[in-house]
Amino acid sequence: MEHWSGAREAGSAKGERRATDPDARRLALLMHTAFFLLLGASLTRFLMRHPGEARTPWIVALSVTLAVLYLLGPVLGSRPTPRRVAWLGVLVAVWVVLVVLAPSFAWCAVPLFYTGLRILPPRAALALVALLTAFVVAAQLRLATGFDPNLVLAPPAVAAVATAVFVHMQRQAVRQRELAARQRELIDDLLRTRRELAATERREGTLAERQRLSMEIHDTLAQGLSSQQMLLQAADRTWDADPDAARSHVRTATGIAERNLAEARRFVHDLAPADLAEGGGLEAALHALAARETAQAEGAALTVRCHVEGTPYVPLPDRVQSALLRIAQGALANVREHAGATAAGLTLTHLGDRVVLDIGDNGRGFTPEQADSRKEHAVRGHGLPAMRARVHQLGGTLTIESAPGEGTVLSAEIPLTTPQDPT
Repeated sequence: MEHWSGAREAGSAKGERRATDPDARRLALLMHTAFFLLLGASLTRFLMRHPGEARTPWIVALSVTLAVLYLLGPVLGSRPTPRRVAWLGVLVAVWVVLVVLAPSFAWCAVPLFYTGLRILPPRAALALVALLTAFVVAAQLRLATGFDPNLVLAPPAVAAVATAVFVHMQRQAVRQRELAARQRELIDDLLRTRRELAATERREGTLAERQRLSMEIHDTLAQGLSSQQMLLQAADRTWDADPDAARSHVRTATGIAERNLAEARRFVHDLAPADLAEGGGLEAALHALAARETAQAEGAALTVRCHVEGTPYVPLPDRVQSALLRIAQGALANVREHAGATAAGLTLTHLGDRVVLDIGDNGRGFTPEQADSRKEHAVRGHGLPAMRARVHQLGGTLTIESAPGEGTVLSAEIPLTTPQDPT
């Protein structure tokens, strides 16, 4: 009973949706057809068995009135409004008068069961069904020549079956609506989750791209500008005392500026290192880097040599070449600015399933543990965290061996068969 009440409330709250429910429309059409068939059959039976009686005009008039009233039902809408309840009351009253005058009209009660169950609250609907059933039983007993238990038991059984079928259909309709509502909620949640996930991925991609750009700028433009600053400051100090040396510093700074301009244009184009874009691959780029660092060193104070060991089985992926070149640039910038070294070396080793780049110098050295604890504020500058990030993105490892007064060796090892870089 409580479930039926919930179904009734849900149905009244969604009357318009119920009106468009295909199953409800089909059931309503079936009941309307059954009503008019039963009404026509009852009227025909009465006219055949009671022709010319005084009550015949009244029976015909009440039958027509009942048919017209029934046709007005859909016009009044499907919601249980007071006007709709009043219409049902008039309809039942006309039917009761017909049953009193002609008991053969009793079987029109079955469609009226359905109409009452749709419109009235549960208790009132059950009361109406019981009332209509009592009239049907009384009418059947009037037509019978003697007492027949079937005439007493059959109408309540039919009423019970009709009510159970209707209640079951109402429950199914409510369950279907609830299931559809839950499905819509789940779909909305899924779409919202997908949007949030896409937004999170975009944010993470943006942050990763910012980090990559910051490393690119640090390893190229920032280091070049730092070198230019030192060379121009040296030129300013020696301008009067040693004009030739000052001009040499300016020319070197100009070369660095040209190189930075090429890097900047390469950033705009595709963010690939300019040395790699010129052709020749990573080995040629490392040799060019070593020669350039040696030539730019003030007073030939730093000599950088490059050595390659082994031969790659397959060409190195562009990401690996770019990362190793940037690491070499950053490491040599640290050597130039912080180590006070007179010699440095680049060693690229191909080991089949991995490639290793070693950068060593004979400078003053440092304590790696202090650099790790200070992270981006380490004694070797901001470049070390950027190098670690580059190597980590490719699934590799970065190790540093150094001690005060004993120089430094930085080693970047990158596997060539990692999921991040399947080529």
